[in-house]
Amino acid sequence: MMGESTGSSLGFEFPERDEEASEMPRGSKVMKASLPPDLRKKYAFVRKKAFAIFVQSRESTPGGQVQPGRVWHCCAQAFLCPVTIHKHVAVRHEADILRSVEEILKALKQPDQVSSQQTPFRPPGEAIEGADVDPSPMDTEQKDSEPGGRVLLFYCYCDLQDPNGVCVWQRGLCQRLQLTGKVRIAKEGINGTVGGSEAATERYMEAMLSHPVFSDVMCKEDFKSSSGGARCFPDLRVGVYSEIVPLGIDPLALSYKVAGAHLSPKEFHEEVERYVSEESGTPSDTILLDCRNFYESRIGRFTKCLAPDIRKFSYFPDYVDQNLDLFRERRVLMYCTGGIRCERASAYLRSKGVCKSVYQLKGGIHKYLEHFPDGFFRGKLFVFDERYAIASNGDVISNCRYCGAPWDQYRVCTSDHCHQLVLSCGECQGRGRTACCATCQEKAWTCANDQLKEECDCTRARPRIPVEGAVATAVPVPLESS
Repeated sequence: MMGESTGSSLGFEFPERDEEASEMPRGSKVMKASLPPDLRKKYAFVRKKAFAIFVQSRESTPGGQVQPGRVWHCCAQAFLCPVTIHKHVAVRHEADILRSVEEILKALKQPDQVSSQQTPFRPPGEAIEGADVDPSPMDTEQKDSEPGGRVLLFYCYCDLQDPNGVCVWQRGLCQRLQLTGKVRIAKEGINGTVGGSEAATERYMEAMLSHPVFSDVMCKEDFKSSSGGARCFPDLRVGVYSEIVPLGIDPLALSYKVAGAHLSPKEFHEEVERYVSEESGTPSDTILLDCRNFYESRIGRFTKCLAPDIRKFSYFPDYVDQNLDLFRERRVLMYCTGGIRCERASAYLRSKGVCKSVYQLKGGIHKYLEHFPDGFFRGKLFVFDERYAIASNGDVISNCRYCGAPWDQYRVCTSDHCHQLVLSCGECQGRGRTACCATCQEKAWTCANDQLKEECDCTRARPRIPVEGAVATAVPVPLESS
């Protein structure tokens, strides 16, 4: 078996496999025996690491904990310790492991050993022919010293035959380019947001658009870019999941292929313009629906939108079910941050068969603001990274929860047990008002401990699924100067 130095020489960085040595399965023996001598020497190392990556891709530890509380989900089961998940993978997923091993070994062949008719799987960091996407570590370090940086937001719904292989490639590519962020991969596609230098993010896009899986289904317009960099994320997280956006419904039961029709930013802008110009008090057959969570729409939203007061996207199906009459015989214009949530949300709404029509904003608010920075979206766009929000106009549409002053800069509740976001202005923060509610504020002042388990006021007061009136009530957008 090869040592760790072998992994470094191949340009791979892998998590350690935490399991006892076991006899190599028959399929592995057959594959190893069929390899040329040079690859046969690398086989044991590559299989061990492919196994470890598969196991890691199934980990879904609540709150990002490390120990205790680690949980792995696979085949509709939950595994609470490494031994049990390793045994499960060894018994049930040998074929998946072998596919990943085969692709990695295929990519490790010398160029002259790969047929010109083949499109080899690219291992972490391997250059793609015709595109300079594999900077050496020294090159990457030099590029990271450049001023500025970018954050990319993207998704692609497509049928992936080997999500674990794509996961291996993505993790390696991001590590080589020194990108941070989050990438979710599933059989239904990929969803990611990554940050790094201008050069690194440019090369990342080149690699994505050159990859045989994505080259025919993605284009550069699918990437949303904003100022930021690697500092916007604490680390890099790449994993395989059942869904690339957590709606909570099996993609086999609700496919992205039945989503609502896409409207370009220009088309969406024209639709919203017609909608907001309708006379006040006149019944409308249109609903402008915000598919995001309440804390996102609180600081920025479209004029006259319906913004459900829900905490998680996985609550959206229940929201629709409990407010079905609201959508009956209505034209629905949907939007979200980058477009991905609308793909599944519009599919779910269409599946109910009550709407006249369902449309979604292609590229989401992000793309809309690129074309209409001073359009009908007012306030700030919430983003899921250390920035919390990005702005295109100076409007402040939210308020400090304590004094009511215009304020839209989020911070995390200072009570140790709570992770809700708080709008507390600078003056109120100076007075020690830094929690989301009175319960949490008391815990913050008295030092939280395990004795204090009561639910905070914010969570207690908010219905899990709000029920709207018979007629949709649009949320007004008060325009406050910042």
